[in-house]
Amino acid sequence: MAMDLGDHNQEPIIIKKPKKGGGGHHGGAWKVAYADFVTAMMALFIVLWIMGQDSKVKEAVAGYFKDPLGYNIGQGQSFVDEEGKTSLAPKVLDEEAFRERERAKLEAMGQELSNHLKGSEKFDNLKESISIEIVEEGLKIEIMDSKDDVFFEIGTATLKKKPRELLLMIASELSKLNNKLIIEGHTDSRAYAGGNLGYTNYELSADRANSARRTLIEGGLNMEQIDEIRGYAANRLKVKEDSLNPANRRISIIVKYNENI
Repeated sequence: MAMDLGDHNQEPIIIKKPKKGGGGHHGGAWKVAYADFVTAMMALFIVLWIMGQDSKVKEAVAGYFKDPLGYNIGQGQSFVDEEGKTSLAPKVLDEEAFRERERAKLEAMGQELSNHLKGSEKFDNLKESISIEIVEEGLKIEIMDSKDDVFFEIGTATLKKKPRELLLMIASELSKLNNKLIIEGHTDSRAYAGGNLGYTNYELSADRANSARRTLIEGGLNMEQIDEIRGYAANRLKVKEDSLNPANRRISIIVKYNENI
């Protein structure tokens, strides 16, 4: 029987059936729906969190949405003020609010020192020679000579017994802080016997400041807290109208504001 050899040269017939339905397990529609659901849940949780906060936090959140740029550069109010907690936006506590909190902390320390002095009979005769106040740089504690009490031996940087005990007490209180300190020495305008080219009131005031520094460290102050030692001689008189007034001979301890927010 004869065979038709041309059958082997015909191409096979391919039938294509179009798929019906949407995407199968490779489709992306469910991912979009899931992302929308997660976003909605996140928004719900944020709203619930805000509703449970006090009015201060709510005002801060509202302020952020009114001026997000201001918050990004750190000029908005912090959502959380307590220490040990973090705010929703980093470093949003503005400088003014931080300074107020620092001021309150230093005022409390000043009041604590004042109360300690009032309650101690040991320092009864020195109470009028101590000044505690808030100044531009921080909390200033000044220990001044008087007509009846002199803190250093005349013309030297040697502390007398009672002033030394006072500085030891002050050191125990200041060691509770992490603030930096400035220690200043001041004299009156009476010229030192050494003359202008020898040992002068500049050296004397600086030596007295360093003597106070050593006593504070002995009393428990961390050496790393000392930021500056200044010797002013008679250039920063306490009683300007009387340059020889005993109050001009003094040691100033300045507890500086912390600079890091």
